[in-house]
Amino acid sequence: MKIAVLSTIKNLYSTRRLVEAAHLRGHECIVIDHSQCYVGIRQGQPSIHYKGQHLSDIDAIIPRIGASVTFYGSAIVRQFEVMGVISANPSQAITRSRDKLRCMQILSGAGIGMPITGFARRTHDVDDLIKMVGGPPLVIKLLEGTQGIGVVLAETKKAASSVIEAFYGLGNNILIQEYIKESRGSDIRAFVVDGRVVGAMKRTAKEGEFRSNLHRGGTAEIIKLNKTERETAVRAAKELGLTVCGVDMLPSDRGPLVLEVNSSPGLEGIEKATNKDIAGEVISFLEKQYVLKQQTRKERKVKAGQKL
Repeated sequence: MKIAVLSTIKNLYSTRRLVEAAHLRGHECIVIDHSQCYVGIRQGQPSIHYKGQHLSDIDAIIPRIGASVTFYGSAIVRQFEVMGVISANPSQAITRSRDKLRCMQILSGAGIGMPITGFARRTHDVDDLIKMVGGPPLVIKLLEGTQGIGVVLAETKKAASSVIEAFYGLGNNILIQEYIKESRGSDIRAFVVDGRVVGAMKRTAKEGEFRSNLHRGGTAEIIKLNKTERETAVRAAKELGLTVCGVDMLPSDRGPLVLEVNSSPGLEGIEKATNKDIAGEVISFLEKQYVLKQQTRKERKVKAGQKL
């Protein structure tokens, strides 16, 4: 196969590992900056161009779409799909998961556990909003935030009101969430590939910090998930339509609660914590999809021949 990793930064650990894993399995693998791609939309002849070249020989892609270019990156993935190229994640699932509010609404409708979450537009709804999620304390999140940026713990009603009003005043969309005290500054990242958990780690916040993100100085260690945690992670991925993702969960007295589902999860933390070849699992999934695609083509040709 010829595989393209869609990434704006070629030297990122995750990008390098995916390329390495593909090469080790005998595939050709290139890195394409999706932000520099452009599409041609023409009846029966969809195309993608990159640095003046028509990309017509790609068998599969691995989208590594950053939050800041979700709309454009997803459009490029969608164009590859229109051209019949296999994608590690569907474009629709990427946009669905990247919208945190939409993601929570979908998971809630599916009966998947999550922290009580509120969303509003007007500042005079603040008191009832805080009451609804059971605070204080409570967690306030920017909808567009990533890697723990734009996440605030408000320990009093006055602090919560001030932060919420400040975010609203700046025109930001935010989520207000219940604070799960029993998690004690830890969460779980389950890496799901093709409907199964291929690796999991426990992330713990550094001293004086409640955010457990590794980018915020948190630490990671391997963890064995229980049956409920595994099933929750797999269900969350399935409901969003993601075949490769990281599912972040908080341990709680009422079971695992999904915080977020990441369509472009980093590989460094999970591979180092678990000592597993997670990148290889992603390539293995693409190989299976490629074989299925080839078999389907052969079956169609046979049927066409029988009709003739």
